[in-house]
Amino acid sequence: MIKKAERLQSVTEYYFSKKLREVAKLRAEGKSIINMAIGNPDLPPPTKVLEAIDSAMKQDGAHQYQSYQGLPELRQAMSGFYKTHYRVSLDPNGEILPLMGSKEGIMHISMAYLNKGDGVLLPNPGYPTYASVSNLMQADLIHYDLDASNNWQPDYEALERKDLSHVKIMWLNYPHMPTGTSATKKDLEKAIAFAKKHDLLIVNDNPYSFILNDEPQSILAVEGAREVAIELNSLSKTFNMAGWRVGMVVGNADIIKTILQVKSNMDSGMFLGIQKGAIAALNSPQSWFDELNAIYVKRREIVWQIFDALNCSYEKENAGMFVWAKLPEGHESMQFIDQLLNEKEVFITPGTIFGSQGEGYIRASLCISEKLLEEVLNRLSTEKK
Repeated sequence: MIKKAERLQSVTEYYFSKKLREVAKLRAEGKSIINMAIGNPDLPPPTKVLEAIDSAMKQDGAHQYQSYQGLPELRQAMSGFYKTHYRVSLDPNGEILPLMGSKEGIMHISMAYLNKGDGVLLPNPGYPTYASVSNLMQADLIHYDLDASNNWQPDYEALERKDLSHVKIMWLNYPHMPTGTSATKKDLEKAIAFAKKHDLLIVNDNPYSFILNDEPQSILAVEGAREVAIELNSLSKTFNMAGWRVGMVVGNADIIKTILQVKSNMDSGMFLGIQKGAIAALNSPQSWFDELNAIYVKRREIVWQIFDALNCSYEKENAGMFVWAKLPEGHESMQFIDQLLNEKEVFITPGTIFGSQGEGYIRASLCISEKLLEEVLNRLSTEKK
């Protein structure tokens, strides 16, 4: 056997990749598993998006390679989207780079800026991909703890006590996944001041700002942010286009150009039809967001009832397409969700996959129909035979 690369020694298979095999096996055995774990939108994109991709199929050159930087019209639409919803002006010719999903952007940014041994500040709890990609880069992972007592915000006084001399990147993610906590403008200003003081790059991952959130924010709206920060965004959650793989990284033109050095060697451009569909999505009226959130409001109310039945506590003011809940005292996350899976045939995410600070918490997705959520409630109220 050829020996695998050393960089993989510190990277394990993604939790959901493994766990979904277990769920599939249980289903094959006849179990009717209800999956409440994953943020995979089950609703369709706007109708105009589907019409746009259908029309694009017939255009000359539709099936050829496309620009590494995306269509000028796509970058213009992304610029307009930021101007309309975040009150941030972006130059479509230099400050925007379309991505095949923001997840690839995490890799591209890390490859563009991290050398072996460089420090990376990672939220705990936080999106596991930040850590796995940093491990692939053989970076020095420095976790900063978030907890309920500080409203899941960074403790900059605690961070100042760490050795930050080799840190290059700090990952932020607000509205926060998995907790759903939003950051205020003052919180983002603290982040920018911290980055300037320590000469590091902040990457704010911002895919949830339109889900159950009345005040979408971009870190780039903070004065001076473009000197030290860039932002990832995505159409996956906002427009139910997860499988389309459309995202963007925006910010300082020099940083974007550096990321393009990596990206242009990794793919050959985004399919024309997907770009046309993305343009239509980005130009959606306010009614799209209102109607989408009306559905999530109803679903969330049932999820709250589910967590009440499980004797969990949770915040009702949080944003995003998940509900983050604290387990009753004395319960461990993994043990709790495995028991729920085996006894009630319901799959919910354990908080520990997001880091040690997730112990004692679980997370449920809103990407599941009201009918199935009601079935979960029914199962919880029925004794196992």
